Amino acid sequence: MTFTYVIEHMEEDETTPKSLPPWVELEYAHMIMLAGINGRVEFTHLSHNSSSSLDARLASINELSASYRVHTQSVMELLEQNNIPITRVCLLDPKAQTVLAPEDGKIFDHFLFGGILGDDPPRDRTSELRQLGFPSRQLGSMQMTTDTALAVTKRVIDDKVQLNAIPYVDFPTITFNAKESVEMPFRYIVNGKEPVLPPGMRELLHEDLNKSVIF
Repeated sequence: MTFTYVIEHMEEDETTPKSLPPWVELEYAHMIMLAGINGRVEFTHLSHNSSSSLDARLASINELSASYRVHTQSVMELLEQNNIPITRVCLLDPKAQTVLAPEDGKIFDHFLFGGILGDDPPRDRTSELRQLGFPSRQLGSMQMTTDTALAVTKRVIDDKVQLNAIPYVDFPTITFNAKESVEMPFRYIVNGKEPVLPPGMRELLHEDLNKSVIF
C-alpha cells in the first residue's frame, strides 16, 4: 500500500520573497527522503511565495525520495478535491488517547501532521486540526520535530515496527567543537549515537550559534 503523509503548513512565513526560513526548508526536504520511494508527501496551506520556493528546493534533491506535491490549498480542500473521507486520514496528535500501531496501516492511508516544526515549549497548534474531526493517534509523550514524527510514523505503519522498538535519543547535545555545542529540546530517532537530523541542519545550527554570540 502507498501511504500519503500530509503536512499542513502552520508556520508564519517570513516577509521575504523566499518566504520559508532555511530550517523549514531543511525539515521539509528531509521529509520526502524519510517517506521512502514508495511514499507520497503532500505539503498543504502554503502561500504562493513559499510554495514556489519550496517546490524549487525539493526539485533540487538528487537522492531517492518520495513523490510530493506542494499546495496552496488547505488539507480539507485537498481531501474534498480528491474525494477522500476524513475517516481515511489519521491526525498525529500528542493529545490523542491511542498510540500509533502497525495495524493502523490497515485503517488509514493518509497521515496528517501539523507543519509546526516542534515548538519549545509546545503551543498545541495541532488543536486547529483536532477541531476538524480527524481520527487521531499519538507517538508518545515527548515532543518531536515534524520530520522525526513523519519518520517514526513511516517506521510504524509501513515498516511494521512497534513504536517502543524504535531507537530514540531525547534532548541530544550537538557538539561542533571543544567550546561550542547546543542542546536540542526534542526527541529524535538515533542512528548509532547520533540523532537523525536533516542534511545541512548541523551546519545551520552552528551558523545560528555564531550569529547569537555578542561581542
